[in-house]
Amino acid sequence: MTAWTAEELQRIASAEELDIAPQRSDGSLRRPTTVWVVRAGDDLFVRSWRGSNGVWFRTARSSRAGRISAAGITKDVVFAEETDLGVNDRIDAAYRSKYGRYHGYVEPMVTTSARATTLKLLPR
Repeated sequence: MTAWTAEELQRIASAEELDIAPQRSDGSLRRPTTVWVVRAGDDLFVRSWRGSNGVWFRTARSSRAGRISAAGITKDVVFAEETDLGVNDRIDAAYRSKYGRYHGYVEPMVTTSARATTLKLLPR
């Protein structure tokens, strides 16, 4: 794995949405799903609005690999679960700051069930 470049971090974090295509067990990619992406420090994170019932999330959690596209950047990634409560608090704040104008949608993204689906995006 490699680290995100400063430009990649800035561009992806500034994008309103990200397309995420987790890898299936046969190695093929699922059709991309559009999700919100936030930055906390030098890391990028996504969550499932549907909690653990989200099909893309279940596939990502199972395979730990996929592809993301945002702001003209397409990258193969590894999905790592984030369980650190301090980091999750910063991720909640990032969701509220970036997407707060969508109150009815951002509040479900900071619930316990959504926090349980937090995935860190690591470039491969």
